[in-house]
Amino acid sequence: MKRIAIYHLETLSWIARLGTFQAAAERLNTTQPAISARIREIEEQLGIKLFQKNGRRMVLTSRGRLLVKHCEPLWEGLEEALLEASDYSGAKGTVRIGSGEIAAASCLPGFIQELERDLPGVTLEIEIDLTARMVQHLLAGTSDLVFLAGPIRAPGVQTANVGSVGLMWVASKAIGKAGYRETIPAWSLPSHSPMFGIVVDTLRNIARHHSPINTCNNVRTLIEIVLCGRGVALLPETMIRRELGEGSLVEILPRPDRMIEFEAAIRKNERDPIILELFRRASQLQIDPHP
Repeated sequence: MKRIAIYHLETLSWIARLGTFQAAAERLNTTQPAISARIREIEEQLGIKLFQKNGRRMVLTSRGRLLVKHCEPLWEGLEEALLEASDYSGAKGTVRIGSGEIAAASCLPGFIQELERDLPGVTLEIEIDLTARMVQHLLAGTSDLVFLAGPIRAPGVQTANVGSVGLMWVASKAIGKAGYRETIPAWSLPSHSPMFGIVVDTLRNIARHHSPINTCNNVRTLIEIVLCGRGVALLPETMIRRELGEGSLVEILPRPDRMIEFEAAIRKNERDPIILELFRRASQLQIDPHP
């Protein structure tokens, strides 16, 4: 019987999942030379070559692919069984999370607090980005779990609705007292945002002629622009509750009927039990849409 240890199966599985020795080393909190040494040990035990060099990359040989095909389900089953037995408290690794700015402000803080409490061995790497780029990163494997404005209909992506956010037309206190006029500058997130379309529809319905729509890709900056009296903007209610309560921002136009839906997403072929567990937890989130 060949002496192949569990960590050998783990190493081979992560190389197959992530595509490179370096990525597997980062995931397993070790070094690339250590990963290479483990692969050599397997090859010496079995008397076969698992990888061959193709340019700058190491790719599985036909025998290597066959071994992964047979061994990966064994490792995945064992990994999941051990994690479930410990209620995931022993989970270790790094999970890369992408989020839009609104979702990050609305649901991430509580989600992160829960994970830090229940999965202390899991390290989170969080990046704030735009929806289109987050989907690209997810499909490319550089993000594991993303929170974004939906609905997303991308092949290869599995989603779960995490609630919706209401929108409000607001202005500074001074502009609010004077009332809305067509000459007041309007601000919005960029044209690829679903909010931009709502801005266009609203202004078209209330004014035959209005100032051009200015855009900014950062909601916090939009809030500061409006607070300084530089115009009006359609903003997510969840991000301006403090300013509304203080009276520094006031509602100036009727609220749109449409809300912005948000989703959590992972790759459809995701097999990592830790990421699947985080997605399960994310699926239970519900953004609070109202004060």
